[in-house]
Amino acid sequence: MAKFQLTSKFKPTGDQPTAIAQLVGGLKKGEKEQTLLGVTGSGKTFTMANIVQEVQRPTLVLCHNKTLAAQLYNEFKNFFPNNAVHYFVSYFDYYQPEAYIPRSDTYIEKDSQINEEIDRLRHAATDSLLTRKDVLIVASVSCIYGIGSVEDYDGLSIRVKKGERRVRDKFLRQLTDIQYQRNDIDFHRSTFRVRGDVVDVFPASEELAYRVEFFGDETDRITKVDPLTGEILSSLDELQIFPGSHYVTPYDKLKVALGEIERELDERLAYFKKHGLLLEAQRLEQRTRFDLEVLEETGFVKGIENYSRYLTNREPGEQPATLLDYFPDDFLMFIDESHMTIPQVRGMYNGDRARKEVLVEHGFRLPSALDNRPL
Repeated sequence: MAKFQLTSKFKPTGDQPTAIAQLVGGLKKGEKEQTLLGVTGSGKTFTMANIVQEVQRPTLVLCHNKTLAAQLYNEFKNFFPNNAVHYFVSYFDYYQPEAYIPRSDTYIEKDSQINEEIDRLRHAATDSLLTRKDVLIVASVSCIYGIGSVEDYDGLSIRVKKGERRVRDKFLRQLTDIQYQRNDIDFHRSTFRVRGDVVDVFPASEELAYRVEFFGDETDRITKVDPLTGEILSSLDELQIFPGSHYVTPYDKLKVALGEIERELDERLAYFKKHGLLLEAQRLEQRTRFDLEVLEETGFVKGIENYSRYLTNREPGEQPATLLDYFPDDFLMFIDESHMTIPQVRGMYNGDRARKEVLVEHGFRLPSALDNRPL
């Protein structure tokens, strides 16, 4: 098992050794919360790195904005060049949330533009958490938003071993089931291409692709390749392919979820009709039935997060699955500039709730959409 290896030409000096010893001692005693105080430039990041080296636990560093997160990510990357240091922030370059303004009868549809590189970094972070222990993730408050069930994400991953018996066509179906699309021309993340008995897969978390070669019904060879040139870079004995999206659901669980969504829809339609709210009833039925059809056919739909309570089999009001669920129980968390970060975390929930209550009241969403919320 890989361990955190701190790389630095500096040694703790001044008050740093005392702070490190006291904080590590508190962690070993099981203290839930401790505070590290220091002026700008006093080496708090270096102190944090030394604590990580001492306790050897998967670590989350929570920041209040992307800029600070990027700065800390670069610093920790330099301190731990041989370990899995990752960056997890909102992947939207532009984001307009779904909203309704009753006063002017204005509906604003959700609109967004996803940054592909940041999406890749988010997948790389979750993949590392599920495959190794020496993981440090620097995140913004984006990490308290739901990203789908860790059990489904890990459980639906495909493990391929050299020399094992595996039918090529079944392998292709497995890839489409976990949100990979076949594209023999434009090969990019979360796609695969097929050339006879050779299947190239471009994982959501990688900058390089993998080639799986079949000989009959057997996996003959697994290699890492350059997606542009096709050059073989290395050979592997086994490969784990994680889903192309964090929102993946096994088909049996999806069937149950569709039934539950339909049941809630019927209850809500009865409520609207009983109170003479026919426009709201028509609006809700049209939107929800369309989503159900697309979900049943493809396993995914725009706005799928609004049905996350059913897709992840949660109880009403239960907290959503977030990045924190990908960590083991004994993980270490640093909240950087906590006087700014903690109020921001609290504010996320209230703003999100107020906007969604209006959508639910006017028939744009089912009440269960309120459970797609920040922690």
